[in-house]
Amino acid sequence: MIYILEDDNSIRELVTYTLNRSGYEAKGFDLPSLFWAEMEKEMPDLLLLDIMLPEEDGIHILKHLRANSATSQLPVIMLTAKGSEYDRVTGLDSGADDYIPKPFGMMELVARVNALLRRAKPQTTPDEYQVGHIELFPARHQVLVNKEEVSLTHKEFELLSVLMQQPGIVFTREKLLNQIWGYTFEAESRTVDVHIRTLRQKLGECGSYIETVRGTGYRIRENGV
Repeated sequence: MIYILEDDNSIRELVTYTLNRSGYEAKGFDLPSLFWAEMEKEMPDLLLLDIMLPEEDGIHILKHLRANSATSQLPVIMLTAKGSEYDRVTGLDSGADDYIPKPFGMMELVARVNALLRRAKPQTTPDEYQVGHIELFPARHQVLVNKEEVSLTHKEFELLSVLMQQPGIVFTREKLLNQIWGYTFEAESRTVDVHIRTLRQKLGECGSYIETVRGTGYRIRENGV
């Protein structure tokens, strides 16, 4: 749920409509008192907050949210006609996660909402990934094949980890290059092929779990079969 605290009816209704069309639940308020009353019932995932409001200004609301342990981590994007550097710094220093000066485009707004929610989402790493007889332990940087430890280089471990996190999903060479090596030069795609070959060798019989998808890339078979 996303809350929009904005006293301009046209902006509030357009933002609410756009977020709903983008797959989000959104609810708008024109008065801080209505917003606070709803906060007692349901905590949102993100707040879009105007600065110039009746009853109570947005900076005061933001400071109140940050001072309360229950809402101190609530993602907040400021929406305001005050677009000077000083105003942006004031908003950010008061605890805003992002700041969008009016007028703004709806595509940019949705993109910023998406980005902030991604950052705010807790990132949890499973203790173990398992595909068939291969077990991978991220925290220990350890791989077992048939309960026997296999020594992998750092890049081999990363490559196997990426594949095992999404069994059955095909990864292009370009995507693997970008995700593991940080570049996407097509001429370097052989780097992936070489690491896949050595990884298969080290995994022994379980190396056959890694399947070449002709003309595309690689995947690890679900359950190894």
